[in-house]
Amino acid sequence: MSHLILVRHGQSEWNSQNRFTGWVDVDLTANGKLEACKAGELIKDLNIEISHFYSSYQKRAINTLKLILNTIRVKNEKILKAWELNERHYGELTGLNKDDMKKKYGEDKIFMFRRSWDTPPKPLNKNNPYHPANIETYNDIPREKLPDTESLKDTYERVIKYYQVNIEKNLNKNILIAAHGNSIRALCKYLFDLDNEIISKLEIPTGNPLLITFNDKRVKEAKYLDTSRAKDLIKF
Repeated sequence: MSHLILVRHGQSEWNSQNRFTGWVDVDLTANGKLEACKAGELIKDLNIEISHFYSSYQKRAINTLKLILNTIRVKNEKILKAWELNERHYGELTGLNKDDMKKKYGEDKIFMFRRSWDTPPKPLNKNNPYHPANIETYNDIPREKLPDTESLKDTYERVIKYYQVNIEKNLNKNILIAAHGNSIRALCKYLFDLDNEIISKLEIPTGNPLLITFNDKRVKEAKYLDTSRAKDLIKF
């Protein structure tokens, strides 16, 4: 048997402000750092050797993974960073307060933008400072690959393409991925064969490791390590 551990980053600065974050590269709050350390303790208690470590390009995921590695006392391990594991891009909603947008557009429309399978928000203007082309983190990514907006379907396609090419082949080893709500949601859809209606309702808690156990590269079991904050849509 082998294990894949998926961890959404700890609480970010914009999570705490209830803002649409997407590709903007904000860091963890003090509480987010504590969540990451708690995730590390939970993973440490598994007493398993992890061979591969992946994160997105975004510092809230990278720093979550670094805090986990420090907690489980793993040093000098290479973190494989992939922009394909980034959060979904929220288009023109980027940087705006979620409650304010609900008041402006209505809860149903904002839910559609946040959780529907194939409806993206309107694109973000390329001159906006929050556009990926204007964020130093993404300087080495070809401009044509930088999104202006994304649906969950768009996010799924880039995440799963990367997973199939770069991660899936290593499932005979134990793997840890630190990523984001929607990139992890995409992985859950793929791994658990979830339909579009269920995936729109799937909640991914911050800093709570999801342990997926494989037998001959087939999913056998999945559970959150922090049962007090576990979500119940994934059942085996």
